[in-house]
Amino acid sequence: MTRPAGGPETVRSRGTRPDLRAGPARRSGPAPRSRLALRHRLAVLLAVVAAIVLALVALASYVGLRADLLAQVDTRLEHTSGAEPPPAVDPGSTGEDPPPGGEVPLNPLDSPGQEIGTVLYREADGATQSGIVLAEFSVGDLTGDQEEALSALPVDGEIRTIDLPDLGPYRVLASAAPGGLEVTGLPLDPVHATLRDAAIRHGVVGGAGLLMIALLSGLVIRRELRPLDDVAALARAVTDLPLDRGDVTLTVRTPHADPATEVGQVGAALNELLAHVSDAMTARHASEQQVRRFVADASHELRTSLAAIAGYTELLRTRDLPPEDRAGALTRIQSESDRMRAFVEDLLLLARLDSGRALRSEPVDLGLLAADATMDAHAASPDHRWVLDLALGPDEEVEAVEVRGDEARLRQVLANLTSNVAAHTPPGTTATLAVSIDGTDAVLTVVDDGPGLPPGFESAMFDRFARGEDSRERAHGSTGLGLAISRAIVEAHGGTISASSAGGTVVTVRLPPAGAEDG
Repeated sequence: MTRPAGGPETVRSRGTRPDLRAGPARRSGPAPRSRLALRHRLAVLLAVVAAIVLALVALASYVGLRADLLAQVDTRLEHTSGAEPPPAVDPGSTGEDPPPGGEVPLNPLDSPGQEIGTVLYREADGATQSGIVLAEFSVGDLTGDQEEALSALPVDGEIRTIDLPDLGPYRVLASAAPGGLEVTGLPLDPVHATLRDAAIRHGVVGGAGLLMIALLSGLVIRRELRPLDDVAALARAVTDLPLDRGDVTLTVRTPHADPATEVGQVGAALNELLAHVSDAMTARHASEQQVRRFVADASHELRTSLAAIAGYTELLRTRDLPPEDRAGALTRIQSESDRMRAFVEDLLLLARLDSGRALRSEPVDLGLLAADATMDAHAASPDHRWVLDLALGPDEEVEAVEVRGDEARLRQVLANLTSNVAAHTPPGTTATLAVSIDGTDAVLTVVDDGPGLPPGFESAMFDRFARGEDSRERAHGSTGLGLAISRAIVEAHGGTISASSAGGTVVTVRLPPAGAEDG
């Protein structure tokens, strides 16, 4: 059965397509704050974070060291403040040797082991004793200002830091003594020197560490972001491809598409984008080819009729024809005019169906439509054998198969299918119109035992101007749009139409039954 009469595929409207080769669109508004590359910003950020961490570590270390050193000074200060003068020792005994001169010290500052810089101030029974350790067994006097500063301290047993004139910062302890008070002090210069050395060491080590972190982080970031450079290079390469015309197939892809990494996610997204663009370009090319074929075939159909009308008109105008020849010429002009009108009406119908315009919805008996189509086909093509096969119920009576739809359009589908059988099968061919229920579908089939379809033509036969052979010759007055209209009508009813060829041709129309649509 069914070798329809010819041509291109569906005409599809095309919107304006952006030029993918164009450069990046200009953005209005202020420029971004930073023009540094991402790798540089990350390196700077890591360096800043590392500097903050190192500074906090150094600060914590400095504070802890200072607290430890002050605690040690306070411990020694308490020990020094509670020391008693050593007893007299016989020089001939086994005890320690006395200081030079052989005298036993009465001032604690004269005792062995006193730290250099230790100060002592005593008031007892109106007498004042003070001094500062200048070296071992060497004690100097305090100035009046220094004694005044020490004597002014509250006697509360608390250790505090003061600044002694000409001596600098000291940790001092003022406590009550028999008949008066005693103030002992240790210098903080050694503590400050130790803290200063520690700060210098922290600065040097921290600076070297920060520089190393910056260099290593820069290398690591550069290595980790190198795939992003490859992705950008691929995107730039795609912009150089001629995507605006012809058959475009984008086969380039980036291998960096691991979704476990951020760069891989960008690469995977780019691959998906390229695949989508490639599919769109392929669809665009196919659509352009359809448009070209449609224009060529539609132009051929119209030119053929117009040429015939022009020829007969010129014949009538320039020649004095007998009445019977004039009548024949006018008949041919009318025939070609009717053909052009039918062609244009078919195009308008397809346009309405493509626009999704709703069809009428009413109960339609497919069995009745098939019976009418069989009788019409027998009257139009008596040289074919037309058979009607209706579904039978359990009681062997014809079972009504109803659908909801536009009866006139469904009749048009059957008329197109039967006329296609008559046009493309030889005389004597048997064609059977069958109506049945298959599961949830109402099924209408048109089966013939003709020569069948060319290989691979089963799906293309419902395209506009589709032909089984590469020819634009008109067949039996067909416009080449009948089967395309049939498919559009069936799909507008929510159904499907398909064809197969095995010892003939089978066209199957499946529609939702009326009960299914109501439910």
